[in-house]
Amino acid sequence: MNRFSRRFRLMSAAGALAAIVSVQTVAALPAAPARAAPSQPSRAPSKPFNVIYVLVDDLRFDSMGFLTPGLKTPNIDFMARNGVYFPNAVVTSSLCSPSRATILTGETTRNHGIVDNNNSSEAGLTFFPEYLQKAGYQTAFFGKWHMGQNNDNPRPGFNKWVSFKGQGTYFPNDYVPPDLLRKGVLNRLNVDGTEVNRQGYITDELTDYAMDWLTKGRDQSKPFFLYLSHKGVHTDPKPPERYLHQYDNLPVTLPASMADTPENYQGKPRWVKDQRNSWHGVDFMFNGNEPLTSYIRRYFATLSPIDDSLGRILTYLKQNKLDRNTVVIFTSDNGFQFGDHGLIDKRTAYEPSVRVPFVMYAPGLLPKGVTNPGLIRNLDLAPTVLDIAGVPEPSQFEGKSFLPLAEGKLPPSQWKPGDFIYEYYWEWNYPETPTTFAIERDRVKYIQYYGVWDTEELYDLDKDPNEMNNLINNPAYLDRKIELRKALFEQLANRTGQHVIPYSEKFNEGVVKRNKDGSKPGEFPPQWMSSPNRYDRYNDLFPDSREKLDADRRKVPYIRWDLLFGA
Repeated sequence: MNRFSRRFRLMSAAGALAAIVSVQTVAALPAAPARAAPSQPSRAPSKPFNVIYVLVDDLRFDSMGFLTPGLKTPNIDFMARNGVYFPNAVVTSSLCSPSRATILTGETTRNHGIVDNNNSSEAGLTFFPEYLQKAGYQTAFFGKWHMGQNNDNPRPGFNKWVSFKGQGTYFPNDYVPPDLLRKGVLNRLNVDGTEVNRQGYITDELTDYAMDWLTKGRDQSKPFFLYLSHKGVHTDPKPPERYLHQYDNLPVTLPASMADTPENYQGKPRWVKDQRNSWHGVDFMFNGNEPLTSYIRRYFATLSPIDDSLGRILTYLKQNKLDRNTVVIFTSDNGFQFGDHGLIDKRTAYEPSVRVPFVMYAPGLLPKGVTNPGLIRNLDLAPTVLDIAGVPEPSQFEGKSFLPLAEGKLPPSQWKPGDFIYEYYWEWNYPETPTTFAIERDRVKYIQYYGVWDTEELYDLDKDPNEMNNLINNPAYLDRKIELRKALFEQLANRTGQHVIPYSEKFNEGVVKRNKDGSKPGEFPPQWMSSPNRYDRYNDLFPDSREKLDADRRKVPYIRWDLLFGA
């Protein structure tokens, strides 16, 4: 019996006897199984493929023209028509820094340690482009790093480097105080270790640097890997002048789950209702009063220059006869909620937060116009890129190359990446979203929260894709709930076999304001409402089971003496 299980049994007994219980945030488990030997690439190209990886920030899974009427993204649409579209792409942590770290390291958040958007350490991490360099690739990074150390210094693995600190800005003069502007001070870029003044709109400027490197900055005799990491469409989205009024008249349909009704919040955790009136909720969005429809129109207009950027890249590849020997990947670091369940932003385990757009285009390698239903994760990106390059993956990678799936060599029915495990760790500066763990297996998703007094969630995604009907107390799903709880706990162990809840240093109370005229706090689930000395006062001390459910139905006490006293 491990320490956690023993402590649970003691805690049960202590609860019955009204004793004092201490809680630890680290539970030791048996040692993690040995890592498998490094896997060999599925292909050994005679001429290595180039790879261009385009990462957007906070792009919702369906924010592409071929999925949203009225939205114009001709170049993204071109890639989807002529390449492979993955509608079931997800991220294992829906937050900028942790997701970017997973992309670059091929490791989960619990192992790479970049747990939030604060200043984390990158010590000991290896970024997958380093392996490409060793295999003879020219590599380049352009754009938003926003991961780990809070600086824009060049990182290992890249021959060319153009970046900026933190979130960056859309325009060169954004947030620069007037007295400094008068002195010629502007926001800056780090270009290969040298700080230079910004010149224009960020999406266009980053693309200019990328195109300059493609055309004359790289060694033309070597294969290349280009990582273009856009700031857009991150909050607060600002389009350039040419797209400022592009969507002024676009009809925007908000999700039905946004309505503040008892039906929508039935079965939902209290924190979801509470967050509705917060920085990340529709009633007090970013503590302002802009209508969500207006925000979405700006968000879409900020996507347009990113689509332009993609068009410039695709045109270059075609004109230089590189299109048949280059793989272009378009995706986002996380999703975004457009009022779903009364929420905006990401962080949660709900579908609009964890799902991301994902399109691959490679006419010399991939089929044309395929929608592939296989579930792929940002965790799988690093092994896939190394597979494309014919480079063996290192033993620390936790994902799986989906190249055979993308090529059509492996049918989706035979693609077995394992359970989708999700982890988000509470940030003191945005305290409205709790630590969240989730597992999806066979289209059933189980969600639990750490450190809050709230309900779990269980959804059958095939029957309920919008996650409106919480099945956590449905007797028909009891066995699935128990199974998924156990599997989630086991798989959340880090590589040393521990379950650790990390946290960062706090320097203020966080973004905590609520609209005094907004929605009221949530209520506890009705099934939690009880009365003194009721028959089931001790029932919740014991693990869920069919026997316990039967006792609840018969309204009799359920006490496991073997757990209380080790019988």
